[in-house]
Amino acid sequence: MEVSGLILIGVFFALLLINLPISVCIGVATLATMLFSIDFMPAVTTIAQRMVGGLNSFALLAIPFFVLSGLLMGKGGVARRLIECAMALIGMLPGGLALVNVLSCTLFGGISGSAVAATSAIGSFMIPEMEKRGYDRNFSSAVTATAATTGMIIPPSNILIIYAIASGGVSISALFVAGYLPGVLVASFLMLVCSVYALSRGFPTEDRLPVKLVAEKVLAALPSLLLIAIVIGGIVGGIFTATEASAIAVLYSLFLSVALYKEVKVKELPDILLKAAGITAIVMFLIATSSAMSWILSYENVPQTISDALLVLSENPLIILLIINIVLIVVGAFMDMTPAVLIFTPIFLPVAESLGMSPIHFGIMMVLNLSIGLCSPPVGAVLFVSCSVAKTSIERMIKPMLPLYCAMFIALMLVTYIPAISEFLPKLFGLM
Repeated sequence: MEVSGLILIGVFFALLLINLPISVCIGVATLATMLFSIDFMPAVTTIAQRMVGGLNSFALLAIPFFVLSGLLMGKGGVARRLIECAMALIGMLPGGLALVNVLSCTLFGGISGSAVAATSAIGSFMIPEMEKRGYDRNFSSAVTATAATTGMIIPPSNILIIYAIASGGVSISALFVAGYLPGVLVASFLMLVCSVYALSRGFPTEDRLPVKLVAEKVLAALPSLLLIAIVIGGIVGGIFTATEASAIAVLYSLFLSVALYKEVKVKELPDILLKAAGITAIVMFLIATSSAMSWILSYENVPQTISDALLVLSENPLIILLIINIVLIVVGAFMDMTPAVLIFTPIFLPVAESLGMSPIHFGIMMVLNLSIGLCSPPVGAVLFVSCSVAKTSIERMIKPMLPLYCAMFIALMLVTYIPAISEFLPKLFGLM
């Protein structure tokens, strides 16, 4: 087991260092580990079977639909309407523009299911606007990057679907509902940091808009916000499954973008479909190779070994959960969320369950934890997108990111040690 584990880890990081795609690193490392035990053809056949088996799930059909829905929303004028709505509602508060940035990223991330899309769509407008009002460009970029990650927790979220599959069948509906309070908690902590930042520098607040104009802005954004109500309301009400909800989300997004807002032309749809297919292919290949790696880890009894080691290290559940969080934060800084969830869920979920933690609670904790990695160097995709939009560098963003990181970490600790934050809504709706 020790030699196999060293081969797996060694080959994986060696390939990662030469900048190969992470899916290739995972697949080749898994094959190398198998070849240590059996001949070439049986090894290749076994891995192929495990990759196909990892994709043989009805729930995975939701991913291409939610990806397509997010792309349609991103191109269909949703971001601008959400920003205007947020500005009308909270722009007059201390740090108003920064608060609008956080709220817009949270709403758009939740609607599109993509932190990268939220960073690009919201950041391209809000970062220049904040700079005009006196905000430091690097701080504005940091706010956008951290706030965009809340879309990974607030449904519809593809990563929650992937966790549901990796955990062996946790209810996607329960996970979707469970993500709301933690997502709002993270956004609230980020807003608090923004308000303190603005007050300490004496930034002026935005003018309060007339009630009639506020109502107009809210009504303009309401059709976009209804997507969340339709998807979650239908799932909780038992009208359709999460997979069926994803198809309905596409139809609704198509209606908004093409018919109602008229910002997506019919001739643009083939390009959007092609882009959605490309993103889906990347995600599915990652899931396939990660499923094979998860199987070899289980075959080599790695989860049980790590579980035993953690329980020997300490009998205090608080300490063990802190260790798991620290490990996942480090992992999130170097690895994309999809393979991280698929590889580490089978390792850490049994440990969490042995401590009395529910799979729903652990899933939200894990996704929130890895979301921090999305805006952390050296691999954080959202961090790079935010730097590109703001035309700045990661080095300049680190200092203004620190208080925002602290806010996210405090929220993570609260979610970790207070199960009700994740479990209250699922229990309220009878989903767990």
